[in-house]
Amino acid sequence: MNSPIVFSIEDVQSLVDVRQLAIDKVGIKSIRHPVKVKDKTGDIQHTVAVFNMYVHLPQHFKGTHMSRFIEILNGNQHEISIENFSEMLKEMAVKLDADSGHIEMAFPYFVNKSAPVSGVKSLLDYEVTFIGEITKAYHDVKVKVLIPVTSLCPCSKKISAYGAHNQRSHVTVTVALKDAMWIEDIIRMVEIQASSEVYGLLKRPDEKYVTEFAYDNPKFVEDMVRDIAAAFYKDERIKSFIVECENFESIHNHSAYACITSNNT
Repeated sequence: MNSPIVFSIEDVQSLVDVRQLAIDKVGIKSIRHPVKVKDKTGDIQHTVAVFNMYVHLPQHFKGTHMSRFIEILNGNQHEISIENFSEMLKEMAVKLDADSGHIEMAFPYFVNKSAPVSGVKSLLDYEVTFIGEITKAYHDVKVKVLIPVTSLCPCSKKISAYGAHNQRSHVTVTVALKDAMWIEDIIRMVEIQASSEVYGLLKRPDEKYVTEFAYDNPKFVEDMVRDIAAAFYKDERIKSFIVECENFESIHNHSAYACITSNNT
């Protein structure tokens, strides 16, 4: 019986590179993968996340092992949380023998909201991103959430004989946590500081309520970030934060923007 022929396949990525240049981040970008995320109600949301996964590449290696990133994703299709996202970050550093690594996982997250008067329920989507960094000395995970709200201009209300211009605003918060915190809790802390929150579905009595509520709670973009930052400083679960707000102005062809970064960021 003839012996099987064994072919030796060279591992090109592990060859020595002579240019003596380390690479800060190398990996895969914009790969979609199904994930399961547990929400505050105890349900599991089945969604699709976009991943960016990078590691540091030392100067003496020619390349990294791109297939290992995919293997890590395929092995982590179970329920995603801050805790097991941290574990995936550690796994990536070990499997790719890296001194540091970075993962971003961005996905749509849905909250079933009740309209303020009729109580009719509808889903509202939020953009959520888990951002993880790991080195030999530490690992850190941040949660980034984009929350749509309504803002009404205090100046317009003050100077107008009737009415005031308002606009939809995007508040983007990035928080590092000391203790566990639901995404819904972060969203709620932001929404209550806006002129009004927004909803997927409103009946006529709800629209009347929302319009008048915003009129009674005018906020500049500066007011919005200050009020949210003040609330975040008081919450012991939050270690550090960045609060950004962009108002898509209804009477200008530009946006208004403000940002506050916590002292300990």
